[in-house]
Amino acid sequence: MRQLFINFSGILFISLLSFNNSFSNECMLNKGVGFGFQVSQNQNDFGLGLNFNFPYFFDNTAAIRLRGNFMFYEHAYEGKAVWTDYQNISLGVFGVLGKVGDNIRLSGELGGIVLFPSELFSTNRNHIGWYGLFGFEFYINNAINYFIEIGGMDTGAKADLLPLSPIHSNGFLINAGIRISLKQMTNN
Repeated sequence: MRQLFINFSGILFISLLSFNNSFSNECMLNKGVGFGFQVSQNQNDFGLGLNFNFPYFFDNTAAIRLRGNFMFYEHAYEGKAVWTDYQNISLGVFGVLGKVGDNIRLSGELGGIVLFPSELFSTNRNHIGWYGLFGFEFYINNAINYFIEIGGMDTGAKADLLPLSPIHSNGFLINAGIRISLKQMTNN
């Protein structure tokens, strides 16, 4: 699984760096600093988070994106089913891969992620891993878009304080939310 994820990540990263499209030159979408909110699902863990992207570069087709999520891990604790909160933070390279019509962009992202698990289910204070995803951005105007992103992640995280040490935050990843992009500043 880890080798498959590494291969997938490499292909995605090369695609992001080598893809040259004219979408960014012909569309008037804002390409400055962006921020937003997302609902996430990492394997079976539900989360809410914020995202921030730096201004676009590489002919307006790539940006650096920072995310922070407040996640909830469902497990048994003292004979009851509970949701225990933990956090993660990720930093990745986001790239525009194409467009559908005038208001929909196709995208990809590859990056690193750090988990900060709860001491109720893990003895580890953090786990470091990788993620990759593909997505769609649906623009309602030049600054605001709704997005959905689907991909995978590999952190090696296990809830080692629970019976059978189940894995968490590995495998399937989905984000959906809203993002606002500001106009890019220009030097005159």
